[in-house]
Amino acid sequence: MRRVLLRAAVVPGALLMVVSCGWGGEGPGSDRPPAAPAGVTAAAGSSTSVHVMWNRASGKPEVAHYEVYRGTTMVKEVPGSDHMVDITRLKPSTAYAFSVRARDADGRLGPPSERVRATTPAATAADGRAPSTPERLRGKAAGSRAAQLSWDRSTDDRGVASYDIYQGDSKIHSVGGAQSATVVTGLRPGTRYSFTVRARDAADNVSPASTAVRITTAAGSDDGKGTDSGTGLAPTGFRATTHRTDGAYYLDLSWIPPDAEAIDGVITEYQIQLDRQPATSLVWGDTAPRDKATYSFYVGREAGITQRVRLRAKLPDGTWSGFSAERTVTTGTARP
Repeated sequence: MRRVLLRAAVVPGALLMVVSCGWGGEGPGSDRPPAAPAGVTAAAGSSTSVHVMWNRASGKPEVAHYEVYRGTTMVKEVPGSDHMVDITRLKPSTAYAFSVRARDADGRLGPPSERVRATTPAATAADGRAPSTPERLRGKAAGSRAAQLSWDRSTDDRGVASYDIYQGDSKIHSVGGAQSATVVTGLRPGTRYSFTVRARDAADNVSPASTAVRITTAAGSDDGKGTDSGTGLAPTGFRATTHRTDGAYYLDLSWIPPDAEAIDGVITEYQIQLDRQPATSLVWGDTAPRDKATYSFYVGREAGITQRVRLRAKLPDGTWSGFSAERTVTTGTARP
């Protein structure tokens, strides 16, 4: 089925709508390459390094390797079990663009991910002093497969460039120096974990580790990001109705955004799915709703069409939240 993509650019502070119509699923096939990796983020770790992360691919075909590109040049290849890498030997004060491609065991290379950008900070001369230790590391489980961490910011005479998150002795994540919270995903249900945080400056001086925080994930098999469960990571209170105007039908949605304090930021982007396929992306500017969000969009002119609708939020660390509760709506009816 042919896919049509419509884009409407707006001024800052307004809502950007990206609508895709006529989504058609592809049937399973052994000759199909892996999909483009989703949730790719890039953050400068120092004046000469950038930390690149992405969501692990699931389903078939299984990914054997990921290739990480700087511009059009492949700079790293990692096993399919990994979902992050540090790109080193970069230049200070330089903007870089990164993308990721997945390769399966038969050598089929999937399409590139969305390109993400990061700028390394300026180099600092003769800086031998490490940042102070991050203090008061706190954490709690977010469902069965994720954990929320937050800490007090470190100080440094030249400024903190990034924070490295460790699970035991292994570095598993990195966030920018302006952040003081993150969400760690990909954990196992009913498992006890120990996390620490270290601060890094632009000269690659690393602080001592924070005091460890120990977290036990909940038993179960949810996605770890709270499907309408009150964890603060997924949109809650999701409602969907339909109305008719000038012979056309619209879906009217309302929801409560994820808690800004819990995720250390305000949600500005959402993805809406119809029948488990992406339908619309919403991007707000500096007026993103904090307490309640509403949105209405065109779905056609035919009555009696039933669709399942749900949405998810893009978190400040670049990953997607869990989906809201799923609602079923039928055009030509007042309520789902």
